[in-house]
Amino acid sequence: MNRIEQIFADLRREGGTALMPFIVGGAPSLDVTREVLPALEEAGASIVEIGVPFSDPIADGPVIASAMHEALLAGVTPRRVFDTVAEARPGTALGLVAMVSQSIVQRMGAESFMTDAAAAGFDGLIVPDVDVDTADDLARSAAEHGLTFSLLLAPGTNERRIARLVSLSTGFIYMLARTGVTGERSDLPDLGGRIELVRQHTDLPLCVGFGLSTPEQVAHVTQYADAAIVGSALVRRMSESADPVRDAKAFVRDLSGGLTAASGR
Repeated sequence: MNRIEQIFADLRREGGTALMPFIVGGAPSLDVTREVLPALEEAGASIVEIGVPFSDPIADGPVIASAMHEALLAGVTPRRVFDTVAEARPGTALGLVAMVSQSIVQRMGAESFMTDAAAAGFDGLIVPDVDVDTADDLARSAAEHGLTFSLLLAPGTNERRIARLVSLSTGFIYMLARTGVTGERSDLPDLGGRIELVRQHTDLPLCVGFGLSTPEQVAHVTQYADAAIVGSALVRRMSESADPVRDAKAFVRDLSGGLTAASGR
């Protein structure tokens, strides 16, 4: 069983939920990326999404876009992200997911990308800008290399589209809590009804992100969903910190308290 599938199977058996932080590969440095992964695991993360820097991150707000820009200026490439993950992999049991633009996969070649990602220690990928109507080959290639393939499901997606998205996905479904771009928010929309609708179409774990930044929001999300995804809030703290590994660990430990709060309700 794929590591991500095993993590969610174990959590479901235990009645638990997951915290899924997002970081930008190479931001603020590749050394930090390598060192922060085991620290996030110690802090309570189950799976970490690693964004592969891209020059035009279409769904990312200013915090993540800026981190990706700085990483690119520092010479971070997909290959260097793979090398860093390979160095970190022996020291962590985290599920690791590459968040990557379709253009990067195409430029490297799908076969080469999947082979190298799996060899580096990634367990899955998310391709946020993939054309869902032509994603079959990419989903098939990921499966052939033992990688999960998770698609984004936006608010307002109709049931026919939901059925198509979940049929292509493996590992988990990434549900967007809101429309727009990534970034911290103080409010959360009602999620219960939407998650109930999606569960009618799939048994895959449902993971909710876009705008989460507090333990209370994590607790709210994981009352309904299998995991809470936190991105911009963590990326911002790491970019502003003199000790990004320490502060990332402290922030994720704080957020993981929301999982406990939700499980106690």
